[in-house]
Amino acid sequence: MRIDVRHHMHPEAARNAGSAELRRDFLVETLFVPGEVHLTYSHADRMVIGGAQPLGAALTLTAPAPFGVADFLERRELAIVNSGGPALVSVAGAAHTLDRLDALYVGMGAGEVRLASADPADPAKLYLVSAPAHAAHPVRRVPWGGGRSFERGTAGEGNMRTICQVIHPAVCASCQLTLGITLLKPANFWNTMPTHTHDRRSEAYLYFDLPEPARIFHFMGEPQHTRHMVVANEQAILSPGWSIHSGVGTSNYGFVWAMAGDNVEFDDMDMVAMEELR
Repeated sequence: MRIDVRHHMHPEAARNAGSAELRRDFLVETLFVPGEVHLTYSHADRMVIGGAQPLGAALTLTAPAPFGVADFLERRELAIVNSGGPALVSVAGAAHTLDRLDALYVGMGAGEVRLASADPADPAKLYLVSAPAHAAHPVRRVPWGGGRSFERGTAGEGNMRTICQVIHPAVCASCQLTLGITLLKPANFWNTMPTHTHDRRSEAYLYFDLPEPARIFHFMGEPQHTRHMVVANEQAILSPGWSIHSGVGTSNYGFVWAMAGDNVEFDDMDMVAMEELR
C-alpha cells in the first residue's frame, strides 16, 4: 500500500498558483496500479481516496500511518465502486461480488477488507473513498441502477447525463459520506455547469471511461478567480468546499463524485450564476 498526504491550499494562494502547483495539491494522477493499493489522504475533511487493482492475490486494506489507528475501519467508513472487471470484496470474511459500476458501503468497525479480482485477466478497478465516522452502519451492496437515478441536461447545453445517487440517505445509510455516479450521453461533454460550491463539504471526482487521447478541462477555484487543470482518464480531483468543480471533455465520459463534511444533503449547494464566473 502507498499513501500520499495532501495539505489544504488557501483559496487566495490558489488565485496565484501555476499549473504545477494546482496539479500537485488537487490532482491525483495515479490511482490504479496492477497488484497495488494507492491512497491519497486529504486534509480537507480528512477524506481519503484511492484505487486498487488486484491481480492474482487479494489485497488487504491496512491502516496507513496517517490514520493513527490499528485498523483501516476503526474510526472510518468506506465506499467502494468498481469500474473494471468483476470483483470479489470480503468484509470480515463475508464475500460480496461487485460487477462493473456496482458499489459497496462498509461501515465503521466492520472488520478486515480484502479486495480481489474474479478473473486476473480482466482485473477489477476498485475506487475507494473513506471519511471519518462517528457511528456504525451496515454493509450494503448497491448494484448499478439500484440507487436513485435521474436524467438531466439538454442536447443544446451539451450536458445530457444520467445521475445515480448511490450512497445517499434515501438509498444507503452512512455517517458523512455521500457518493454517486454520473454518465454523460454520447456527444455531450459538460458536467456541473452552471456550477456551485458547498463550503460545508469537500468533494472528490474520479473521471473514467475517457478514451485516449481525449482529455477533460476541469475548472476549479473561487467563482471570481477560476483556474483549470487538464485531466486524463482514471485521474481524480480533490475539491475543497470553497472551490467550484466543473468540467468539459473532448469526449463524453463518466465520473464518480463523493462528498464528506457537515451534512449529507445532496441539494445543499451555493449556486453560482454564469455571469458571476471570472
